[in-house]
Amino acid sequence: MSLEIPDSMDDCLYFTRRVMDDGKVMCWVEKETCKECNKGLMGKPRGDDGKVKIRAKEYVCPDCKHTVEKKEYEETLTASIIYTCPECKHSGDTQVPFKRKKIKGADILRFQCESCNADIDIAKKFKKKKE
Repeated sequence: MSLEIPDSMDDCLYFTRRVMDDGKVMCWVEKETCKECNKGLMGKPRGDDGKVKIRAKEYVCPDCKHTVEKKEYEETLTASIIYTCPECKHSGDTQVPFKRKKIKGADILRFQCESCNADIDIAKKFKKKKE
């Protein structure tokens, strides 16, 4: 399987590049088209100033204004991953459902290496608190 890297961040709901020990991971989740009008890409709503409301609990189609709850929408998404395994140095790509699990108190997207079946984790990054 060869995955196509998106041309623009505007097409992505999530994108990250991580380096870990002897491996690396690039992961992205592309926005899906609206199920109602089949035209617009679903995204978080925008405020009056044009900025995206990052804490919104729903996703909205910019064309037809169709709204879907955040949890319901995110359960249908697929994460595309290109990686180099830190255990066996195998380079590969895979697609997994975009479902994060709580592991040791952190939200983690986990997938397995195709070669050695080692677990590779992508932890959600947290902002550091200002002191």
